[in-house]
Amino acid sequence: MAAGALSGLVAVLETYRGRDRVVRALCYGCQLAGGALAGPQVPPSGLPGSLLAVSAQLSACRTALRLFDDFAMLGYSCGYGLGPKDEDVLVRGLSVLCNLANQLYYPCEHVAWAADAGIVRVGSQKWWTLSTALWASSLLLGILRSLRILFQLRRKLRQHKCSTSPPPSRREVKARVKAEVLSILADLADLSNAIHWLPPGFLWAGRFPLWLVGLLGTVSSLIGIYQASRGGNSEAV
Repeated sequence: MAAGALSGLVAVLETYRGRDRVVRALCYGCQLAGGALAGPQVPPSGLPGSLLAVSAQLSACRTALRLFDDFAMLGYSCGYGLGPKDEDVLVRGLSVLCNLANQLYYPCEHVAWAADAGIVRVGSQKWWTLSTALWASSLLLGILRSLRILFQLRRKLRQHKCSTSPPPSRREVKARVKAEVLSILADLADLSNAIHWLPPGFLWAGRFPLWLVGLLGTVSSLIGIYQASRGGNSEAV
C-alpha cells in the first residue's frame, strides 16, 4: 500500500498540473499554519515566521512558472471557440467571457512580476491589481456558469423522475451536480481571497487575517486535488 501511494505521488509530481496543485496546497497550508500560530504577533518570528516565509517562496515559484501558461490557455480558448452549438447559449457566453478573463490575466501578471523583478520600469501595483481583478472576474463568471449548469441538471433530474431513463444516466447527472457544487465552493473560496487582495475600500479588501487567507486557499486547493483525482478539471490560480 505504501509503495502504491508513493508511486501515485511520484506520478502526480511528474506532471506540471499535478505539481502545481501540490505546491498550491502546501503554500496555503503553510500560510494557514503560520498565520494561526503567529496570532497578533507582528512581524511573525520563529516557526510562524518560517512557515510564512515558505508560503511566500512557494507562491513566488508558482508565479514564475505561470510565465509559460499563456500558450496553454490560448490553445484551450481557441479549442473552445464560441462553444459547442448544442450547449446552452448562456453557458457558452459565460465560458467565453471566462476564457477571455483568464487569457488577459496572464500577461498582466507577467508585467507585474517583471516590474517587481526590475526587468521593466513601470509601477507594479496597478498591474497586480488588474491581474487580481481579472482573476476575480474569471471566478465570478465560473460560479455563474456552474449555477446555470446546476439549474439545467436539476431540471434534467426532475424529468428523469417522470421517465423510464436507465439508472446509469441518473447517476451520471448526480455526479455532475456534485462536481459543479464543489467547483462553486472552490471558486467562492478563491473569490473571497481575490477580493481581499484588491485595493482597500472595496468590500472586505485587506481585512482578512493571514490564517483565513490560508484556510480559504487550502480548502480550494484540496477541492482541486480531489476533483483531479476523480477526473475533474480544476484551473485554480
